[in-house]
Amino acid sequence: MTAQITIGHDSSGKPAEFDIEELLATRLLVQGNSGSGKSHLLRRLLEESAGMVQQVVIDPEGDFPSLADKFGHVVIDGAAYSPGEIEALARRIREHRASVVLDLDGLEVEQQIRCAAQFLTALFDAPREHWYPALVVVDEAQMFAPAAAGEVAEDTRRMTMTAMTNLMCRGRKRGLAGIVATQRLAKLAKNVAAEASNFLMGRTFLDIDMIRAADLLGMERRQAERIRELERGHFLALGPAITRVPLAVKIGPVQTGQQARSEGLMALPDTAPEDMAALLTTDLASDVAKAPPPPAPPPAPPVDEIETSIAAAEERQVAPRGEPVDTTAVATRIAEIIAELAREEGIAFQSASAQYQTFLTRCRRERLIGPMPDMRAFRRRFAVACAELAELDEALQARIMQLAGAVEEDLLGPFLVIAKAAHAGETQVDEAALARAYGTSSPGRIRRLLDHLERQGLVVVREDFGGDRTIMVPGLEPLADG
Repeated sequence: MTAQITIGHDSSGKPAEFDIEELLATRLLVQGNSGSGKSHLLRRLLEESAGMVQQVVIDPEGDFPSLADKFGHVVIDGAAYSPGEIEALARRIREHRASVVLDLDGLEVEQQIRCAAQFLTALFDAPREHWYPALVVVDEAQMFAPAAAGEVAEDTRRMTMTAMTNLMCRGRKRGLAGIVATQRLAKLAKNVAAEASNFLMGRTFLDIDMIRAADLLGMERRQAERIRELERGHFLALGPAITRVPLAVKIGPVQTGQQARSEGLMALPDTAPEDMAALLTTDLASDVAKAPPPPAPPPAPPVDEIETSIAAAEERQVAPRGEPVDTTAVATRIAEIIAELAREEGIAFQSASAQYQTFLTRCRRERLIGPMPDMRAFRRRFAVACAELAELDEALQARIMQLAGAVEEDLLGPFLVIAKAAHAGETQVDEAALARAYGTSSPGRIRRLLDHLERQGLVVVREDFGGDRTIMVPGLEPLADG
């Protein structure tokens, strides 16, 4: 089976071919303003390669479910499943190499971002034996990998940035080839865009986007105006999977999707102004009273063809019926996993959401069945493990945790390090240990941390003229000299 597909033709009429095997190793970035033909390009690429490789489409606008009609993609309505079910579906998709469209059109923007992030993370965290090659297409990628913080919550932004960075930076070894499409390069995170080696640049008008596109294509900046002049459906291509020199390509026709709407003018209705006013305002109150309730969310689409084939795999992931779960053993293993994470190099410098996702992933890999700590409980237990409070007796641990009750979760780790050192009679805390617990290498952040803890009345800091700091914890007696 050939790995070449034709996506269109160049200005001379010669077919423009895409090497799918090379694409799997080098990734693709597509850019084009609204109306440039970006979605048409993605559809052409997906249709032509549908029989060659597994395809996973993240679709925030509901543009690609029609692929199911002709090519057998399974459409997953993101609004119909819980977060846990979305992750389970992603694991099944990798195991059984199903081509799917994750339709996020029924969700609000922040819910779209969280759903896609959890789905991508689960794809990325699949077991090694399921690392089959797959194209992962993310449309409107600027939503999921924004260049700057937007209106979504910070933990959501971190979650989606981690997922997109993993896809584009580390996905290749796991068989995942990222294809990201964006309306504006300036709005897409640079570390995500920089990982692509293939580019298809459509029409764009803003200077900042034209200059970035020209730089990626290896064109001189004075040639950037060429990008502004591209017609709908025309793209400049470059990359090892398509061409070694910039090439103008007109994208070929597609077999699925809605017919394009007419872009021309349409005659207005021939209605007198007074009649039109009557049509708009007559009996308006009765329409309000008879307004139907909001439509119920659509039912989950049938995925029998997947569920039937994976029944045995699903049984392996749950406790056998009739056999009780040893909750004590599960709780012990959870504590061990948290302790193992705390000892890993560099883990403290990751975001709290990334740490929690790593913890959940390891629990899933070991198929631990039982109650899991939520995000807040995990952060406190992780801070305790990083500070190695288990070395102390239970009474002292309880006393330190009582003092730490008023400490914010993101400051708990460094406070516990300080408290443990204060009990041991150490007036000068190991700043390396403090920096590791706080997840920073900045002396300035350490100083601000201590100032904040002192303003809260949690520590007392004295600094001499030589710069040495003495730190004490009110209410905690130091260990008496023996």
